[in-house]
Amino acid sequence: MIDVVAIDGPAGAGKSSVSRAVARELGYDYVDTGAMYRVVGVLAHERGVANDDIAALVQLCDGLEISFEEGGGNLRVVANGRDLSRDIRTADAGQWASKRSTVPAVRERMVALQRRMAAVGQVVMEGRDIGTVVCPEAVVKVYLDASPRERARRRAAELEARGESIDLGRMVKEIEERDARDRGRAHSPMRPAADAERIDTTGRSLESVIDEICTLVRTRKGGARPQRP
Repeated sequence: MIDVVAIDGPAGAGKSSVSRAVARELGYDYVDTGAMYRVVGVLAHERGVANDDIAALVQLCDGLEISFEEGGGNLRVVANGRDLSRDIRTADAGQWASKRSTVPAVRERMVALQRRMAAVGQVVMEGRDIGTVVCPEAVVKVYLDASPRERARRRAAELEARGESIDLGRMVKEIEERDARDRGRAHSPMRPAADAERIDTTGRSLESVIDEICTLVRTRKGGARPQRP
C-alpha cells in the first residue's frame, strides 16, 4: 500500500473541509482532485471548448500544471501560474466540471496527473474515484456521504457566504442530477471502494469526522503518528 489517504464521496459530503484538516493534522500534503476537474471546466468554458471537442480538451489537459498552496488559512488553486481559487468555486463551475469529467479522455489525463501527485506519498487526496481508480492501493480509503438535502444546504451556505443568491430547491435538484452523472458515467463511476470505511456525515460535527479518520490512519499504520522524513 502507498502512503495515501483516499477520501471519496459526492458533492457536499464534507470532503474538502475534512480532507484539509486531516492533512494538517497528519502533516500530509493535500490534493483536491475535484478542484482539478473544476479547473478544466472553467478553462474549457472560457475558451468555448465543447464536450465533444475531444482534441481541444486533450490539448487543454496535456498543457495543465496544477498546484495547491496553503497560506494564511486559505487554499490557493493555481493552474499554469494563474490563481483560479475563486473562479472554480461557483455553482456554474461545478456544473462545467461535472460535464467535462464524463469525457474519458479528460479523466484519463487527470488520473495520470493525480497518480504522479500521489506517488510522492504522505498525501490526503479527495475526489470521487480515488479509492477505486486513482489509488486503489491507498493505505486508508474513506467514503463520506450525507443526505442530498444536507449536502445542498451546506453547499448553499458556502455560496451565499461568497455573495451568490441560491435557491435551495434548485440546489437539491442539481446535486441529485450530478450524483446521477457521476455514478452513471461509463469511465470511473463514483462508488465506494469495497474496502472503504463508509462515514455518513449528516448531523455530525466536523471535528468528530476528522478524529475518526485520523485514528483510522494511525491504527492502520501501526499506531504511530506519521512523520515526514
